[in-house]
Amino acid sequence: MTILQMILTVAAVILGLIFVLVVGKFFNVWLRARVANAPVSIPNLVAMWLRAVPNSLIVDNRITAIKAGITISSDQLEAHYLAGGNVSHVVLSLIAAEKAGIVLDFNRACAIDLACKGTTKTVIDAVRTSINPRVIDCPGPEIGRNGRIEAVARDGISLRVRARVTVRTNLDRFVGGATEETVIARVGEGIVTRIGSSASYKDVLENPDSISKVVLHKGVDVGTAFEIISIDIADVDVGENVGAALQAAQAETDKKIAQANAEVRRAAAVAVEQEMAARTQEMRAKVVEAEAQIPMAIAEAFRSGNLGIMDYQRYKNIQADTEMRRSIAGDNPDTQEKK
Repeated sequence: MTILQMILTVAAVILGLIFVLVVGKFFNVWLRARVANAPVSIPNLVAMWLRAVPNSLIVDNRITAIKAGITISSDQLEAHYLAGGNVSHVVLSLIAAEKAGIVLDFNRACAIDLACKGTTKTVIDAVRTSINPRVIDCPGPEIGRNGRIEAVARDGISLRVRARVTVRTNLDRFVGGATEETVIARVGEGIVTRIGSSASYKDVLENPDSISKVVLHKGVDVGTAFEIISIDIADVDVGENVGAALQAAQAETDKKIAQANAEVRRAAAVAVEQEMAARTQEMRAKVVEAEAQIPMAIAEAFRSGNLGIMDYQRYKNIQADTEMRRSIAGDNPDTQEKK
């Protein structure tokens, strides 16, 4: 044998060995797919292995889908796996939707699965909720007062309401739709609106179903990932008389305002009184000053000869007679001032 023949022989042996190893590695998976009428070629299995895709996972899920009557190619499953999706959840959700008569194609199932990535929910949960409606408590345990929504009617009486919302997943709006927190918030808003527009709390107690009608009429499920089937009022309790409490608080505030205004007027009156007292003392001082000038005027009259001794004595007698009459009549200015 020539050297070229030897090289070709060695290369053929190596290639044959590689082929045997490859066939031996993927033969079990290939045979399982072939027997299940979901064939996958050896080159595709090798390509999956080179792309670090678990071929057993892809093949087994494709077999499950084919057996359930759902046609899916291995390339579709591989693409969803490489996108970060859960292949098993997608296949199981497609089977559940098919058995329940719900229209759900592969692309939408993949979109829902990717939308659920990073959350506690899965595409299987979405399909199951679409098949079996779920009940949501409104408000949630962390919202409201003692697990109830409190609203005040127009007569001032508050009501505490607890509702139960039955929802079904809307698969067409699941991607990009609002979550159940939005549904709870909108239902709570509708309950508060209905109670607040009631003339009396008795109207709500007599017809609690009117709350459900008003909330459903508002279309609270628009733009959400759910379809509301029913809203049931589970419990209605009568709360406090908020109107009376507000009126009492307003009356107390008005009383304090009136007291403050009265205090302002009293202070003003006291200031005026003090001012008048000061003016009275000022006038008295002027009177005393004027009376003090009388003796000086008399002395001046004596010196100038305009007043004689008999005139002065007559003035003193008249003054003494006047004081005596005042004392008898009880109109003595000094006595009145002492009193």
